Amino acid sequence: MKDFAAIDFETANGKRSSVCSVGIVIVRDGKVVEKFYSLIRPYPNYYSPFTTAIHGLTRTDTYDANPFPEVWAMIAPRLEGLPLVAHNSPFDEGCLRAVFEAYKMPYPGYRFYCSCRMSRRTFGRELPNHKLHTVAARCGFDLENHHHALADAEACAHIWLTLTE
Repeated sequence: MKDFAAIDFETANGKRSSVCSVGIVIVRDGKVVEKFYSLIRPYPNYYSPFTTAIHGLTRTDTYDANPFPEVWAMIAPRLEGLPLVAHNSPFDEGCLRAVFEAYKMPYPGYRFYCSCRMSRRTFGRELPNHKLHTVAARCGFDLENHHHALADAEACAHIWLTLTE
């Protein structure tokens, strides 16, 4: 699969609908052709200390950000006809479904693939774990800004391309 969109969400709190940033990397014919990043005003709009400690985002960062429906209106045309790839896809797909539901938007039925599962099949016990930064390093990608949605989506795209060669 050489045409896909790698996607990563960060959330503001324990609710999957609380997406506060998104990173998308569009790959066509095995080449990165576009990158997209946006902050999102989360729903519900509060930040837990736990999530802020992970990604560093706070309510101040997303105070003036667009809500999900407006951000997704910019993203959806870019994803037309593409499968989505995420590292630990049940999390990102769960976020996408939850935020669509929170805003009462019809879910378009995106097809998700998981680079973490692919890593487990490919590397097995060769790696100490199959976390994004571990797998990215094994695939030759230097993930400098882990838990920034675009950096994580770039790492995911690189992993997928490496493991599906």
